[in-house]
Amino acid sequence: MPARLRAYEYRRMESEHDITGLLLAWRAGDGEALDRLFPLVYHELRRIAHRQLGRERAGHTLGTTALVHETYLKLIDQTRVQWADRAHFFAVAARAMRRILIDYARRHRAAKRGGAAARVELDDATFLADERAHTLIAVDQALTRLSGLDERLVRVVECRFFGGLTEEETAEALGVTPRTVRRDWVKAKGWLYHALRE
Repeated sequence: MPARLRAYEYRRMESEHDITGLLLAWRAGDGEALDRLFPLVYHELRRIAHRQLGRERAGHTLGTTALVHETYLKLIDQTRVQWADRAHFFAVAARAMRRILIDYARRHRAAKRGGAAARVELDDATFLADERAHTLIAVDQALTRLSGLDERLVRVVECRFFGGLTEEETAEALGVTPRTVRRDWVKAKGWLYHALRE
């Protein structure tokens, strides 16, 4: 392994250890741990948010920075969560981003139904924005139904689709093997495909 790659891997492992340590300190009541945590998770949260917003319509009113900040505020408000480690934190972050994006899609649809300004013109961008909001809400409803059948499949979708986590990161977050994640991801996509066609 080249020296540069070894140094990067060491820094990544050190960062993961720091994040886990700070989460455990925060869980134990150390309020200052939260202040030290944000700079360590910010870049990763931005990466996840940027990837997620890349799937959204052009001109989405929620930018990457705003999504990161809203997600972080939701996370620090999670007083009942017993943070286990870095992977657990990012899995919960993926779920929080899902909720935020679904809420925005619902507000967008409500505004289009007359809840906001009366805009009448119809163009491709407006149609695509409406279609994207409709699809996102349909996926959320399908995931809610799927959670009654297999909660882990939903968690895999949240980590992979909403959180942009890799198979390995998802496996770490859920405490399963990457092979299980791969199998669950295929099952979840197949189930969602059929559910959304209905």
